[in-house]
Amino acid sequence: MSTVTTDKPTETKFDAEAFAMNVARAMENGGKALAAILQPRDGAAVQDRPPPELTEMVKTFTAVAEYWLSDNARASELQTRLAKDYLDLWGTAARRMAGEQVAPAIDASPRDKRFADPEWKSNQFFDFMKQLYLLTTKRAHELVQDADGLDPHTRRKAEFYMQQVTNALSPSNFVLTNPEVLRETVASNGDNLARGLKMLAEDIAAGKGTLKIRQSNPDNLELGVNMATTPGKVIFQNEMMQLIQYSPTTEKVLRTPLLIVPPWINKFYILDLKPEKSYIKWCVDQGITVFVISWVNPDKSLGNKSWEDYMKEGPLTAMDVIEKVTGELKVHTAGYCVGGTMLATTLAWLAEKRRQRVMSATFFAAQVDFTHAGDLLVFVDENQISALERDMKAAGVLEGSKMAMAFNMLRSNDLIWSYVVSNYMKGQQPSAFDLLHWNSDATRMSASNHSYYLRNCYLENRLSTGTMVLDNTLLDLSKVKVPVYNLATREDHIAPAESVLYGSQFFGGPVKYVLSGSGHIAGVVNPPASNKYQYWTNDDIKDVTVAQWMKGAQEHKGSWWPDWRQWLSGVDSEEVPARIVGSEAYPPIEDAPGSYVRVRA
Repeated sequence: MSTVTTDKPTETKFDAEAFAMNVARAMENGGKALAAILQPRDGAAVQDRPPPELTEMVKTFTAVAEYWLSDNARASELQTRLAKDYLDLWGTAARRMAGEQVAPAIDASPRDKRFADPEWKSNQFFDFMKQLYLLTTKRAHELVQDADGLDPHTRRKAEFYMQQVTNALSPSNFVLTNPEVLRETVASNGDNLARGLKMLAEDIAAGKGTLKIRQSNPDNLELGVNMATTPGKVIFQNEMMQLIQYSPTTEKVLRTPLLIVPPWINKFYILDLKPEKSYIKWCVDQGITVFVISWVNPDKSLGNKSWEDYMKEGPLTAMDVIEKVTGELKVHTAGYCVGGTMLATTLAWLAEKRRQRVMSATFFAAQVDFTHAGDLLVFVDENQISALERDMKAAGVLEGSKMAMAFNMLRSNDLIWSYVVSNYMKGQQPSAFDLLHWNSDATRMSASNHSYYLRNCYLENRLSTGTMVLDNTLLDLSKVKVPVYNLATREDHIAPAESVLYGSQFFGGPVKYVLSGSGHIAGVVNPPASNKYQYWTNDDIKDVTVAQWMKGAQEHKGSWWPDWRQWLSGVDSEEVPARIVGSEAYPPIEDAPGSYVRVRA
């Protein structure tokens, strides 16, 4: 006689006592989070006015409200439309409760990850909340779109702020209206909330009273150990930067070395993450002598450092050192994001001084004209810049967290609210992801330099119009005759592809515009071995939009890196024996990635 055992899935039973204990823990951790918010900041002045961002949003929404309320007929029509939407929704919900099969009044986009859980459709309560939210959001955005009396800048701000508000009010962002969070709460007897609020308290404390959302688990992510590991040495440093030279891996190298100018808004190691996706390592393996600037993370003592100081003590000094180390007067150059804008001003300055120091220039998602600069223009007008300058004058710097939050707001559902839900509601520690770890490793910006950047580039757009003055020198991009490889990324929210394409026309030499798939980071950091995304090429860049340019563009599968390497050889293919790192005059100071990059904000 045999015994048959049937394995049944074990059901998690709700434990009221455990739930009560976890609620108590959650409340205790919530208290710690509140205490972290209210704790006095070391050396910080007491704020006697609301945050300027809140003031700007209220002022913008007031302009929208005044348009609709200034005409009784217009306001009445708006109320009628919204009331009809709600009545239709209530009617479909009632019919569904009666057992009818009815089409939803509105449905989410298939690409909207917030409502991917099946219960957003199968459960009548969650389906009703989702549709109520989507209808309200639709009408809220129409409030802005149909407000004909708004000037373009106010309309842009209103659209941006409305997007932020509606994203924040999504039912997916609240415990009681998110089916995934509710299931997790019941399954864990509330332990997810206790864990989540503990992380919330830790992240507010880490942000010194401001929430610093953790996007990655920092465990097993250490500079020089499993990130920024390409062998090299710091061969020079001043108070603004360290210059890193990387060790060769080939017997011969291109005669002309490469100088990379990264952004100072973020750290250079975005180009040297894990070895398999390191652009720097790939360049070294391609037989290029690579030098990289690692910018200082400035404190108040460097607050008066200007754009001119950054140029002279950054790329210009680096060129002098490279010449003495390699014997080469000219360098290939590459600039990423604002580092590319800095590189462009440097090229124009050199052209005006008739100094031939550069063989070619490559720009990664960098702007020289800011007509089409996208949503970041929301933060740029005289009132907002003046308010920011007052704050920076007191602190000497702009805290990196503020710039990081501005960038995150450009994709708030992906970079803010998804982490609020997973971290603080589901209680899930994010995974160790090098790119997101880098994204949260923000840097400070000197007040003088940042003010110059905002005013001369975003507000007054002086570089492309030939009215920017730097070191008592009027800059003219049309005098920059070196070959340019100008890379844009298709889904870039920071340096839009339209902006990069439009900026290509202002250089005086040959420009190759290339459009990569994906966005500001993944479109640039796309190693060939991954075989991901694609890129497009088209020689016709005069007086065309990206949409027009794409019609005649040729698509290429995979990474743009090999295309760039072939282009670089076309500029100068001469090779020399591989060089040692440093020289007698510039002996190695320390191993790459150096000490400047390790300073946390």
